[in-house]
Amino acid sequence: MTEKKITGIHHITAIASDPQRNIDFYTGVLGLRLVKKTVNFDAPDVYHFYYGNEIGEPGTILTFFPFGDIQKGRRGKGMLNTITFSVPLSSLEFWQKRLKNYNIISQPAQQRFDNEIVICFADPDGLNLELVFNDKDLRTGFTYGSIPPENSIKGFYSAEIWEEGYELTAGLLMEQLEHKLIAEKGNRFRFAANDTPGNYIDILCLPDSLRGIGGNGTVHHIAFSTPDKTTQKDVRAKILDRRLNPTPVIDRQYFESVYFREPGGVLFEIATAIPGFMVDEKKDHLGENLKLPPQYETHRKEIEKILVPVRLNVA
Repeated sequence: MTEKKITGIHHITAIASDPQRNIDFYTGVLGLRLVKKTVNFDAPDVYHFYYGNEIGEPGTILTFFPFGDIQKGRRGKGMLNTITFSVPLSSLEFWQKRLKNYNIISQPAQQRFDNEIVICFADPDGLNLELVFNDKDLRTGFTYGSIPPENSIKGFYSAEIWEEGYELTAGLLMEQLEHKLIAEKGNRFRFAANDTPGNYIDILCLPDSLRGIGGNGTVHHIAFSTPDKTTQKDVRAKILDRRLNPTPVIDRQYFESVYFREPGGVLFEIATAIPGFMVDEKKDHLGENLKLPPQYETHRKEIEKILVPVRLNVA
């Protein structure tokens, strides 16, 4: 069998304002694990937080750049606007009560496709989030966080992109990124490289919506997972053939990255599944210390003075 060069979602990166509030919400309220606390490789005066399951496996990794007091973004076409998490079907009542207890306004539960119950809410910066309650996700969530294992988030379920039309982005997904169209309903078209929760890309055709504007509470980019450098090189060649101007391979310490914009304007990334987040911390201590890329290690004292101190408070 030919090795798949794209296996699904690797990570999604968004923009936040206050770093401590971001940590409190995603580790406390949602019960994700902070698997890495580092800095933006292009702006070392800004944190880069990685949340996920116990080791930050591809398909579970949500990351943030907390830029502070910058403009608030606006959802719209040409952006990835909704991040959807996968939770057990039996945990609906638990999550409804939990969100209410934290005074988080959520929409009434609704059915999307077969065997999918969805509730929608937002994080403190207005980033659109969903929980999909389903019985087909076999992954294990964070087993010793603030959420009982039987109710914990297992990782992503899907990501929702708004576009003028779906055809050009769909062509890229199917021809260069090894996705297939697996479902459609109304103006929603679902694609997947791997037909399992954590890997679904939903394109919504919303030609009458305004174009999105980046800023706090919006998604910066989505990364697709590829096994290693060899498969990444092959995918990059396909992107180049489509004349989408991919970047050279960039070392992000925990994975290698290639970036490009898809036809609708969303920033896509191809990220290697290796080496992962345990290259500089052991499993039991992931996210405990500020880890800097080698090029910034000699400037640690100056960087630590600039960064606002944060702490891990599990609710």
